[in-house]
Amino acid sequence: MTAVENLDYRVEHLRDRLAREDVAELGVRVEARGAWVMVWGVVADDAARAAVLRIAGEELEGVPWHDDLTVHRVGPPGPAEVLS
Repeated sequence: MTAVENLDYRVEHLRDRLAREDVAELGVRVEARGAWVMVWGVVADDAARAAVLRIAGEELEGVPWHDDLTVHRVGPPGPAEVLS
């Protein structure tokens, strides 16, 4: 197995774990970019972000990778806008 095939395999395994495990983050994207991997997307809360980073660290050990995960904050609407 070549280095590229190995990286592709690890990326697919990471995608599978993110979809199947308790975190079940389907909004997270994983893409091999040359010799490194990018993990990005939107997660529900800080715990989900931490879980995604932990799983990515396990699956991509020894591979350079970067993340751009955004936590989607859900809350009540703000006050009404006053137009003059």
